[in-house]
Amino acid sequence: MPSAPELLEVLSREHSLPTGQYEELVRSFSPSLAARAAELAREARRAVYGDEVFIRGLIELSSFCRNDCLYCGLRRSNRSAERYRLTPEAVLACCERGYDLGFRTFVLQGGEDPALTDERVCDLVRAIRAAHPDCAVTLSLGERSRDSYRALFDAGAERYLLRHETADPAHYARLHPAELTLEHRLACLRDLAEIGYQVGCGFMVGSPGQTASSLAEDLKLVERIRPAMCGIGPFVPHHATPFADAPAGSVGLTCYLLSLLRLIDPRLLLPATTALATLDPRGRELGMLAGANVVMPNLSPMEAREKYELYDNKAHAGSEAAEGLAELRRRMGDMGLCVVVDRGDARR
Repeated sequence: MPSAPELLEVLSREHSLPTGQYEELVRSFSPSLAARAAELAREARRAVYGDEVFIRGLIELSSFCRNDCLYCGLRRSNRSAERYRLTPEAVLACCERGYDLGFRTFVLQGGEDPALTDERVCDLVRAIRAAHPDCAVTLSLGERSRDSYRALFDAGAERYLLRHETADPAHYARLHPAELTLEHRLACLRDLAEIGYQVGCGFMVGSPGQTASSLAEDLKLVERIRPAMCGIGPFVPHHATPFADAPAGSVGLTCYLLSLLRLIDPRLLLPATTALATLDPRGRELGMLAGANVVMPNLSPMEAREKYELYDNKAHAGSEAAEGLAELRRRMGDMGLCVVVDRGDARR
């Protein structure tokens, strides 16, 4: 097998490797290898997107969830969680404020809340598109039926984010209750793509039970399905879950994997996620230096941000928040990057 540095160069040219060679790259992670991967990733990003950074306004609709995923603070078994649902009026006010700040994509995220019916979400999407026809609406509302995805698409949603969390079936079973399967999650991703959405997937780095082999499967899945976006972040434990005492994932390894994803598909929309900024004050910058090109500041009302607790100490202020957009622009500018007012579509 070629050496890990040689594999990086092959991936940069060919945008594909066998799964076993992805595993070798993961196992060979080191600061020097990560630095070379980041250099190649920045070159690949610049060739497609120049120095542009796209912003998405994140609006957290609901902290109710019917699922009981073992890693998530919103799990239904967490009786101490503070639950809320934003009213349509509150969501539209968030969009209005975000539009004035320069956001042209709104991401509506929530737990799998039975109250978020097709009718309610479709009405909300139509209202946002009527108020801001030049903006894109992205949904991240979990697993739904194909008919539901079709209805939301017809209402005006163009993008859907559904993180697969891990492409290893055994690992998936360790992280989720028995009623949730990787097979069904991947079927949802296929439905979304066939309907016509710009699809985003993604995975946690460092979640309990993860191996180099399972991370290699994640990389190969992204190569195979070619999503428009891939969101990854380090695992961060939550105190009210079975994994409360598990160690957090590695910021360095997460950034290295961001670079590998950029080399797999230079056209990917790659966010520098909130989880990175939660574990490292410079997480956004580190993600960008690794090849990311999207940030998702929080537009939710402040009282909602504090209750939407996927994991402990979730960053929601400073450059993570819409109010910190000037600071974000400055921090990106210090790296030679430019935050643009743009829908930020994937370039295919």
